[in-house]
Amino acid sequence: MITIHTIDEVRTQIRRWRQKGETVALVMTMGNLHQGHISLVEAAAQKADHVIASIFVNPMQFGQNEDLHAYPRTLKADQQALSDAGTAVLFAPNCSTIYPNGMDVQTYVEVPKISETLCGAGRPGHFRGVATVVCKFFNIIQPDFALFGKKDFQQLLVIKTMVEDLSLPIEIIGIDTQREASGLAMSSRNGYLSADEKQQAASIKRVLDAIAHDIKAGLHLNELTYRHEQTLINAGLVPEYIEIRNADNLFPATDDDNALVVLIAAKVGTTRLIDNQCVNR
Repeated sequence: MITIHTIDEVRTQIRRWRQKGETVALVMTMGNLHQGHISLVEAAAQKADHVIASIFVNPMQFGQNEDLHAYPRTLKADQQALSDAGTAVLFAPNCSTIYPNGMDVQTYVEVPKISETLCGAGRPGHFRGVATVVCKFFNIIQPDFALFGKKDFQQLLVIKTMVEDLSLPIEIIGIDTQREASGLAMSSRNGYLSADEKQQAASIKRVLDAIAHDIKAGLHLNELTYRHEQTLINAGLVPEYIEIRNADNLFPATDDDNALVVLIAAKVGTTRLIDNQCVNR
């Protein structure tokens, strides 16, 4: 694996592959990698001739009082993990490479409606930052495939919508959430949790399973989130939302919808966690 820091260098490498008719898959990360990220790389290697992983802690998607400066930077360990997983190129630009004129005058991409609910409501501007940086990396690398984890379900739909709306010739692939033995979804933010907090956080998956069970049992949707919110509170969590939505567009679920997704955001101590589970009925 080679590590590249500039746009010109990564484009030169991709051009060499394209001249030989070879395909490229992109896995975008902010570093501090865990097995969930590695599963994306492994899946990408099954889809394309070459895998490019990126590490870029994107300041545009962090709001005020969020953990931008505290976000762990673990480049050496990440390089080893990516190399072992079969990554061909690690693209690790700095902020001035991606935003050479600063963010105040940066052209941005915004996906309306779907970006404004759930995490978008609580984190104004977050998905604008996500869509902008993803679109920029897509333009730099022009991959055939791009893989994202389903744990960030809303992010995945925002990116899919952006690609469709802008007619980008990229196949977006969602990969199932990787979990710890307790059921806790793997996340870079799990590193902020103590052992006791990790056990508390595992209640999120138990609530997702319970709601999915009740949906399949035919219980009325409007009653379910209120019924299970107390479980999280009893476990010591502070729920931000528990929602049942249409899995295709994140509209509030109706009794006529068959493909549903249950989404949870909650704080454990000071750490905000998200998770979800798709349910077909």
